[in-house]
Amino acid sequence: MWTFQTTALTISIALHTLAQLPDHNDKCAEGSCYPSTGDLLIGRAHRLSASSTCGMNGPENFCIVSHLQENKCFKCDSRRPYNEFISPNSHGIENVVTTFTPNRLKTWWQSENGVENVTIQLDLEAEFHFTHLIMMFKTFRPAAMLIDRSADFGQSWQVYRYYAFNCTESFPHIPLGPIKKVDDVICDSRYSGIEPSTEGEVIFRVLDPAFKIPDPYNPHTQNLLKITNLRVRMEKLHTLGDNLSDDREEVKEKYYYALYDMVVRGNCFCYGHASMCAPVGTEAGVEGMVHGHCVCNHHTTGLNCEECQNFYQDLPWRPAVGRETNACKRCECNHHSSSCHFDMAVYLSSGNRSGGVCDDCQHNTQGQWCENCKPFYYKHSHRDIRDPRICEPCDCDPRGSLNGGLCDSATDVLRDMIAGQCRCKANVEGQRCDHCKKGHYGLSDDPLGCRACSCNPQGTLQTGSPCDIQTGSCYCKRLVTGRNCDQCVPQHWGLSNDMDGCRPCDCDVGGALNNSCSQVTGQCACKEHMFGRRCDQVHSGYYFAALDNYIYEAEDASFGPAVKVVQRPLPLDRKPTWTGTGFVNVPEGETLRFNIYNLPRSMEYNLMIRYEPLLPDEWERVEVKIERPRTSYTTAHCTSTYNDEQSISLHPGSRYVVLPSSVCLEKGQNYTVKISFPQYSSYSYHSSPHTLVDSIVLLPEVQDLELFSEEAQQQEDWEMFKKYRCMERSQSIIKIPLTDICRDYIFSVSALLHNGALECRCDPQGSLSTVCDVIGGQCQCRPNVSGKNCDKCSPATYQFGPSGCRPCDCNPLGSQNLFCHPTTGQCLCVQGAYGRQCGNCKPNHWGFPQCNPCSCNGNSEQCHPITGECLNCRGHTTGRNCERCESGYHRNRLLGFREPCRPCMCPYGPGSGMQFAESCYQNPISLQMVCVCNSGYKGPKCEECASGYYGNPQVPGGRCQPCQCNGNINMQDPESCDARTGACLNCLFHTDGNACQYCRRGYYGDARTQNCRSCMCHLVGSSRHSCVDGLCECDRDSGQCPCLPGVEGQHCDRCAPNTWNLNSGKGCQPCQCHPKHSYSSSCDLLSGQCSCKPGFGGRTCEECRELFWGNPEVQCHACDCDPRGIATQQCNKLSGECVCIEGVAGRRCDSCGRGYLGTFPDCEVCHQCFREWDVNVGELNNHTQRLMNTVEEMVETGEASPYKDIISSLELETRQLREILEDDKVQQTLTHTQRMLQQAKDTETEVEAIHETASVLRKSMDRSETDLEKVSADHQEAVKNLESLNKEVQNLQEISSDKQQQVLNIKHSDPRGAADGIREYYRESGVAEYRVNQAVSEPGSTVKESALLRKATEAKLDATEKEFNLKHQLHIQRLDNIGSELDSSDLSRLSRQVCGGVPGLDGCGVCGGLGCVSEDGVSQCGGEGCKTIVTQSQEALNKAKNLDQEVLHALKEVDKLNKMVSDARGRADEAKLSAQGVLLRANQSKARVEQTNDELRDLIQQIRDFLTNETDPKRIEEVADEVMKLSLPVSSGALKNMTSEIREHVARLTSVDDILTQTADEARTAARLLQQAQAANERATALKQTTDEVKETLEDTERAQTAASEKLNEVKSDINQTKEKNTAVQSKTEATEFKLSSSTGRFLDLEREVDKLQQKTQETSRSADQTQKQTDYIKEEIEHTAQEIDLNVRPKYQLASGLIDQNAAGVIDARQKAEQLRQEAKDLLTGATNKLQRLRELERSFVINQHTLVEKAQELEGLENEAREVLQELSQKITIYSTCA
Repeated sequence: MWTFQTTALTISIALHTLAQLPDHNDKCAEGSCYPSTGDLLIGRAHRLSASSTCGMNGPENFCIVSHLQENKCFKCDSRRPYNEFISPNSHGIENVVTTFTPNRLKTWWQSENGVENVTIQLDLEAEFHFTHLIMMFKTFRPAAMLIDRSADFGQSWQVYRYYAFNCTESFPHIPLGPIKKVDDVICDSRYSGIEPSTEGEVIFRVLDPAFKIPDPYNPHTQNLLKITNLRVRMEKLHTLGDNLSDDREEVKEKYYYALYDMVVRGNCFCYGHASMCAPVGTEAGVEGMVHGHCVCNHHTTGLNCEECQNFYQDLPWRPAVGRETNACKRCECNHHSSSCHFDMAVYLSSGNRSGGVCDDCQHNTQGQWCENCKPFYYKHSHRDIRDPRICEPCDCDPRGSLNGGLCDSATDVLRDMIAGQCRCKANVEGQRCDHCKKGHYGLSDDPLGCRACSCNPQGTLQTGSPCDIQTGSCYCKRLVTGRNCDQCVPQHWGLSNDMDGCRPCDCDVGGALNNSCSQVTGQCACKEHMFGRRCDQVHSGYYFAALDNYIYEAEDASFGPAVKVVQRPLPLDRKPTWTGTGFVNVPEGETLRFNIYNLPRSMEYNLMIRYEPLLPDEWERVEVKIERPRTSYTTAHCTSTYNDEQSISLHPGSRYVVLPSSVCLEKGQNYTVKISFPQYSSYSYHSSPHTLVDSIVLLPEVQDLELFSEEAQQQEDWEMFKKYRCMERSQSIIKIPLTDICRDYIFSVSALLHNGALECRCDPQGSLSTVCDVIGGQCQCRPNVSGKNCDKCSPATYQFGPSGCRPCDCNPLGSQNLFCHPTTGQCLCVQGAYGRQCGNCKPNHWGFPQCNPCSCNGNSEQCHPITGECLNCRGHTTGRNCERCESGYHRNRLLGFREPCRPCMCPYGPGSGMQFAESCYQNPISLQMVCVCNSGYKGPKCEECASGYYGNPQVPGGRCQPCQCNGNINMQDPESCDARTGACLNCLFHTDGNACQYCRRGYYGDARTQNCRSCMCHLVGSSRHSCVDGLCECDRDSGQCPCLPGVEGQHCDRCAPNTWNLNSGKGCQPCQCHPKHSYSSSCDLLSGQCSCKPGFGGRTCEECRELFWGNPEVQCHACDCDPRGIATQQCNKLSGECVCIEGVAGRRCDSCGRGYLGTFPDCEVCHQCFREWDVNVGELNNHTQRLMNTVEEMVETGEASPYKDIISSLELETRQLREILEDDKVQQTLTHTQRMLQQAKDTETEVEAIHETASVLRKSMDRSETDLEKVSADHQEAVKNLESLNKEVQNLQEISSDKQQQVLNIKHSDPRGAADGIREYYRESGVAEYRVNQAVSEPGSTVKESALLRKATEAKLDATEKEFNLKHQLHIQRLDNIGSELDSSDLSRLSRQVCGGVPGLDGCGVCGGLGCVSEDGVSQCGGEGCKTIVTQSQEALNKAKNLDQEVLHALKEVDKLNKMVSDARGRADEAKLSAQGVLLRANQSKARVEQTNDELRDLIQQIRDFLTNETDPKRIEEVADEVMKLSLPVSSGALKNMTSEIREHVARLTSVDDILTQTADEARTAARLLQQAQAANERATALKQTTDEVKETLEDTERAQTAASEKLNEVKSDINQTKEKNTAVQSKTEATEFKLSSSTGRFLDLEREVDKLQQKTQETSRSADQTQKQTDYIKEEIEHTAQEIDLNVRPKYQLASGLIDQNAAGVIDARQKAEQLRQEAKDLLTGATNKLQRLRELERSFVINQHTLVEKAQELEGLENEAREVLQELSQKITIYSTCA
């Protein structure tokens, strides 16, 4: 008992110390605090229960198992609680509660007999902190038991520990101890044994002291300690071999559970929030009882302080841990609520800062802390959050605001919220959302608030709202109509974004039926054969007529015989200045009659005459008369007034003239126009004056057409027509290119005249196509075809047909003119001319046009018609006059031309087929005929072939042909080729073949170009089969030598890439460099060493580097060799073993080897006996190995079992032999050998067994004989292999000889080797000398044969010497004659022409000359810088080529100049027209000014007369007063009122008749004054319009200024927002240092906000740019308006001021009126100037704001960079903190 108490006390003290629980409440202020620990059973006996207790229903017997006590059986009666005197045999469960009585062993709890499953359970009233359990049993401890607990008042249970005598049997699925973690559930056997039989303890600790608990306050550990119920379940009794199934009582009475004491240590579980506990409810406590109700601190409450107090719910309840109190936090409801609750979702969303949610917020507040206003209320910005009036009701129009008038409850810049701001519907705006947005109308309860204006944006005005905000009617542009502005007004189309909205149809007046068009496409309704949107184009095959379309040629007119037709061919280099075929030449007094018949329309026409003057003076009078048909009738157009007779004159400087008056002609009538030329000049005499008339033209009077009617637009068109001189451009024959304006007008005129387009009438034979020119209808004519319709030949051409017309080509010398018959083409010839073109002489004549007779010496009658050279000469004659013999004929020149020509017989004469000379001559000395043989022939008669030729010219058909040797023979060598066959014999230039067509063996190249070169094959790299005696053959064409494998190059002198070892003689070997361990696949050409990467070596980099070994793919190790015992520093690349010197062994070569003794490195050779023994031992070892092999074979065949002992002994001996062999030292070997010999003597008895083994081995030998037979067969195969090896040896010998040759070659490349080669060659030279001596001295040698051949040659030369000398003499004589002739002639001129110089006394110059020779013996003639015929010809050729280029370039320049001239001419015409227009306007302005001045003078005079007349001054004063009171009239009504007032005042005048008589002039003056007033009215109206325009401009300026101001305000607000957001950025940046977990997301939001801000800044910038553009535009408009004021208002003001000053000189009030008007104009000008100045200031302000905006943007960019840096720093910190341990 004392042991139990001592143990409990010790454990209690230890746990108390471990927990470090405070004893007083003041500890709770410093951190966690805990109540004191005690026995939880004290005071809770009533809460302890057992499932089985003895004697509960009456007395029960029980016995004990003991041999010490005499009385072994007792009574148990537990119906009453234990009392020492009343009920001492009561053993209820309450007895286990510790009472610390003196005799503690008298009381215990005991279960019923034989009951194994018994449970003891403690039910606590609250949560408690359970530390350990101690139980002391009276009987045996249970054989199987478990302890479990509940923390939820019995709802669920968890097992603490299992106890069993046999854990595997009792709890098979529970792991056995020991425990590895503090919360492991295991089965323990320590407290379940039989011993002790009594007072045995069971101790359970929740936290095993063996485990160090780093944090005893963590939730997991606390959950282990927390209990509300504790249960001990005993499941098996120790029965000591008895069977409880036996029903006998004496068996069961011995076995039961009995428990003396039970201690449940723990304390009140308050989660660290209380240091003491109180009784629960009204329960009274006892001394030492551990109460269950915590006295809570830290604002906690509850039985176990498990929750926070009311209104302390801002943080989640947590246990106090260590120094952390984790106290509950008071809710913050801003005085608007008195209760709150905790919300975990709110707490998590706040970043674990606040989770308290206020309940029942008052004063129209809501939210977690009652910090927000309820819907339809907003937070007052100037009141404290705790003010009861903090929330004000929203003031939003419910129709236009969202959510029935809900406004922003508070101001939040980041969320774009402003307190009290209404959230308008999509189409509503305004502070109260009470009016529609721009582009919307009809505020209502619609979900969008207002309906969108259905205005077409293209047709609606862009200023202000597009539609009426009430009705929705759109404000349309000027040319747009419809409610939605989606339709164009009539005669307009193409609704677009243009200023006016639509474009006019602008249908062509002539091409369209009317001016209406499709509103979508703008397509007009076109007349027939017209198309295009405006109907301003014609279909293919149609055209529109030019203004001068109706031309009547003078050639087709009627005239008298004196009038002649003058045809003119069309010029080739320019346009003709006439129409038709030419002109008619009209003398004075003649008349032309033109028939007019094809008029397109009844209207006025202007008649124009085109002519070409021939005289310098003006043709004075030309009369034109129109003869109308007698049956004509007057139409509505042509009245009785006609201009049928008119007179004009023809100016010599013009080509056309237009009649002064137009004539009216009717469509469908025939008219005759008579043009008479009665008088040329009245003051200039000319014998026969005449002129050329081309044609007359009818030009329509276009002004009468509706195109140029009297409407304003048509009048403007007429002015444009005249301005661009469209009519004048059509009058001349040579047309100036039409401008687009003229083209359009003429197109419309043609369409009006002809009611559409005209059809092309191109002649199918004369035109290239049926399509004509769109302008004028000119067809594309074939060559030499003319006419508008290409229906006739041009002048000077004939024979009209499908290919055009042919030119007449009349010879100008032989024909009268250039024209011919239109059908036959016959020209009119002059006398003596002949032929169609009059270009030839008669037969037997020449020299056109003189035509002399032919002169041919009687040998011909025909000659060339131009040169006179004779044709078809007879008698074998030739020449210009048939004066010499033909080639192959000759005659005696002394006999002259009469001597006939005789044939040259060379050898058989011309025509024989065997004539081989072009000419011959008679030798003047020998008088023999000498043939001048053709090339390739020789002999007196040219009957032989010359050297280098072959053939047989002496047979019919025989010829001498050049030997076909490709130029590779000496043509002068008679032996160079066979004279009969032509076979080449002596090929030169290293060539070979029958035709010397390819290079000789050992040479290559092109034999046909004499380009054969020696093969330069490298002996080592070339194939030996192609080399003989050191010379190798190569390809005869390319020179490519036959290379060995791996060798390349034309000469086989280098290895291919990635190969090496050229000198091997077998070709180049692959480098085989390791692809990963080497830098490249190439290697050294000599050694083959690859370029290895660090750490690798070997030739191919597949091994470790030098002095290393191992697998380079895994690891390389350094060679660890002892330098004293190695032969080389490199160890084995695979194993790492070192290469030792003799006598050294070991892996590192660091010990003496076998057969050596001593201490390394001083190793000495062993005694001679070791070698002998070593041999014997080796043989014995080999024999033993054979025996082992035999034994292994016997084991495999199953024959070893009878000899098991013998084999075992053999194995033992073998093992001993191995030990001998493994011993390297000599002394040990000898000793061991002696011992083995001694053993051999001792084991003689075992010899017999060995003999038996030998018999077995014999059998094995028998089997081996069969093996020997096999070996014999293998031997025969080996012999065959040896034979093949012999062959390989022979091959190797050949290869060796080749190697020797290669060695020689390599040797010769070395000086010493070369010396050896020289000696070898000297020896060979001696041998050669001996052979030469034999060749010279022996009979039949080559030298002697050569001598005989030389003699024969000399004899032959002597035989031909005489003939040669004769010919030589003849040649010398001829040369002398030629020399004398040359000497007698002066060749200096020829020398200068040919060579550029003449030889003189001082020698030859730089250019040399004829006969000059240079120092090298070369003729000197010509050279660089010498003007010779050749150089001059070359220069002339170059100049001609350059001239062609220059001509082409000049033609291009001429084309450019022509274009420039044309452009300049067009611009000049336009400038001329513009100047004429300016002059016209100036004249008109001058006329108006003069008229105004005259009217002004009349007005002044009238006023003066009125004032000087005798009139009643009083009345005059009254009239003056009334007049002065009048203002300037601005309308017709005002003028009428003014007139009536004047009449009234005049009626009140006295002596009206006298006054009227006297003031008659004044009345007229008044009338004029009325006119002036009307003019003033018009000017005033114009001034008012100008003023209105200025006013509108100013209003636009103000609006633009307002818009600019608004934009600037927006910019300022954006800047303010930028500043606020920058402030927010800074605050968020500071906050993020404390919020690492959420910094990344917040900064991402910040970046998005910054991006939005940048976008908004860019939009602001773009808006500012747009405002700037609008400001610039308004500025330009104002400047333009100011200029208009300067141009219009000021002159009008000055004019009005002058008029008033002159008209009312005596009237002061009128002047005041003028001053007032002047002041108004001045004020207007001043206002405009001020507005302009204001706009300039606004512009400067805008520039300043723009700069400020740029600076703010830069500042924002800097802040953004800072934010990025902070973000980066935070990211780094996050990384650091996240990796902290």
